[in-house]
Amino acid sequence: MSEPTEALAAAPPPGPPETPPPAGRSVTARATAAGVAVSLLLIAAIVLGSRLLRDFDSALLPYAVATVFLAFGVAYRYTVWVSAPGARRLFRKGFGSFFSAANFKKAPTALPKMIATYLGFQKFLGARSRARWAAHQLIFWGCLLAAAITFPLTWGWFTFTSGSGSGPGYEMRIWGFKVLGFNSLDILGWLMFHGLDIAAVLVIPGASYFLWRRMKDRGAITGQRFAYDLLPLICLIVISVTGLLLTFSSIFLHGGGYEFLAILHMVSVVLTLIYIPFGKFFHIVQRSAAVGMQLFKYTARQDEEIFACKRCGEPIDTTPYVENLRGTMQDLRLDFNAFAEYCPRCKRILRGNAYLTHVKKGFK
Repeated sequence: MSEPTEALAAAPPPGPPETPPPAGRSVTARATAAGVAVSLLLIAAIVLGSRLLRDFDSALLPYAVATVFLAFGVAYRYTVWVSAPGARRLFRKGFGSFFSAANFKKAPTALPKMIATYLGFQKFLGARSRARWAAHQLIFWGCLLAAAITFPLTWGWFTFTSGSGSGPGYEMRIWGFKVLGFNSLDILGWLMFHGLDIAAVLVIPGASYFLWRRMKDRGAITGQRFAYDLLPLICLIVISVTGLLLTFSSIFLHGGGYEFLAILHMVSVVLTLIYIPFGKFFHIVQRSAAVGMQLFKYTARQDEEIFACKRCGEPIDTTPYVENLRGTMQDLRLDFNAFAEYCPRCKRILRGNAYLTHVKKGFK
């Protein structure tokens, strides 16, 4: 059995990093520039998509401004995240696999499968807990439905106009072009006008389950932080409940309390949109970027490039993935990149032997 020091000595010397880690000031400058550029592009898209603001609803201005801040924050945070050596390698390998013609020829159905299973149905969560998977699915599809409706309406891209003055016939237009005509009194019309209510009904039980779990589960309580773990769930519940109350007020209370509820709903949505890039919700963007890495690992397995543990011979992962991990360790100058060649069990054994040989020996 080789000791860790021997394994490191036998490994090839680490090469220089692919790119030197950028200084903090330059990363901040590049991230700010990226945020400003994306924000300006979104503003231009809002102006053009709303036909020079002719279809833009001024009552939705706070929501539109919040989405501009959201765009800035996502671009800023993403640029900072990708500047780290590990994330930079993931980004390059992932997007390289995503746009690889060779990978498409090798496995043409792999990318749609990864998007459906990894992003859509998130099967990896089912291995942990079916209840957590179901709750996460409710939140995911509810938020996705809400975003698909809210953002285009906020930007003036979608408009609903009455075809007969007072209804019930309506037309849905995208960028000024008629896409669909429907009757507001039939099932399709009801779904069109209550899509956000459906999204709220999906989100509330999912977010409530996770909030309950974080109040009761000892493992979750131990490391949780209010602003990072609890606040996002509370925001989702507040947005969903106030949105449903708006519908309740308009139907059953004849508009009673509608103005107060509208302001409360707007404030909760705006604050949540601004919070997304700098809180736990940022993992939505990170998870999307990881699809390319999953594709990278999948296509390598198709070639049976499986790397075996140097100690026990058990398969660890694909050879390109292990080499990528070694390269990341070299970029970080951790000086133990040889450990990437061992399985988790052998790593524990080698660490234990190193402790008994070097640390424990010093106490005798």
